[in-house]
Amino acid sequence: MTGNEAKIKVLLLFGGVSGEHPISCITASSVLHAIDQDKYEPLPVGITKDGQWTYLPADEYQADLGNGELPEITEVGTPARLDVTGGTQELVVVQDGQDVSLGKIDVVFPLLHGPFGEDGTVQGLLEIAALPYVGPGVLASAVGMDKHYMKLAFKAVGLEVGPYVVLDNKKFSRDPEAGYDAAEALGYPLFVKPARAGSSLGITRVTDREGLIAAVDEARNHDLKVVIESAIAGREIECAVLEGHGNDPARASYPGEIVVTGGQDEFYDFEAKYMDRAASELSCPADLSEEAIAEVRRQAVIAFDAVDAEGLSRVDFFYTPEGKFVINEINTMPGFTPISMYPQMWDKTGLPYPQLVDELLTLALERPIGLR
Repeated sequence: MTGNEAKIKVLLLFGGVSGEHPISCITASSVLHAIDQDKYEPLPVGITKDGQWTYLPADEYQADLGNGELPEITEVGTPARLDVTGGTQELVVVQDGQDVSLGKIDVVFPLLHGPFGEDGTVQGLLEIAALPYVGPGVLASAVGMDKHYMKLAFKAVGLEVGPYVVLDNKKFSRDPEAGYDAAEALGYPLFVKPARAGSSLGITRVTDREGLIAAVDEARNHDLKVVIESAIAGREIECAVLEGHGNDPARASYPGEIVVTGGQDEFYDFEAKYMDRAASELSCPADLSEEAIAEVRRQAVIAFDAVDAEGLSRVDFFYTPEGKFVINEINTMPGFTPISMYPQMWDKTGLPYPQLVDELLTLALERPIGLR
């Protein structure tokens, strides 16, 4: 970019009202450190847990897990809002009691995880505001957030899905014992999960009915709809997917393998992902045959297309001893923390973090608003 060209204004939205608020804060800090500030002008806006927007200057904001505590946006120092009146899309902040425009927003990077962030709600707001944004649209975000409906989409395109049952809130409230019986029919061990939460929040591995009942209660603290899955014997393999430019097909990274290496984590839970760096490691490319690597990359792109995703997604599989891939889930706004698997896999595939951020913003700016 030459000195005569205006920088591209990027609204970074992070924080939010979901349980993944602190991870979103760390993701935003990571992106701010990586973004090309000769090309882009980042405008960070943190959203408190009660939904208030506050502007945080890019040169002042920083969040990490260095002290072992989860960061949080707790105060509204400089209130901020989108102003879309008169056909413009400006970021307006309140300073000394006066509205001040920070200029027209060119693109939004919604670094929001979980409900009211990556579930289609914010995406719908940005569509109405006619603002380009990074990541999948309304439908893909909603389907990708719901572990029930994503499984239906995967099965529809022929991907192998493990056995599961869904505890719908109304049916379960009328007859919880029937729900427990249906889950037990799958056979222990089981994984109990909130249907619409991420970062492994509220997920419990259980081996008996007492544990099942407690785990369902815990999952329902995060979401009244619960998915219960059979444990799949297999290695955990992930692929990072990027949308193609124009009419080009989506691209999959080299697959990575999550190895839980120590600590008290029985599986790759919230603590292993974000709090205990020694609890897990990523092997990329995963130790698989060339044929298996090609197959999992192929299936990752099929999963991406199955939910009509755009921009980016991470697709997670189990690789069974029989040599089959069983799809676990798709994450349409995977973490961007320094130890997150999505950017690590692209780095191993030849796309370093700063270039990955630029690629995602470029894809968002290329994409038309509205039906496409």
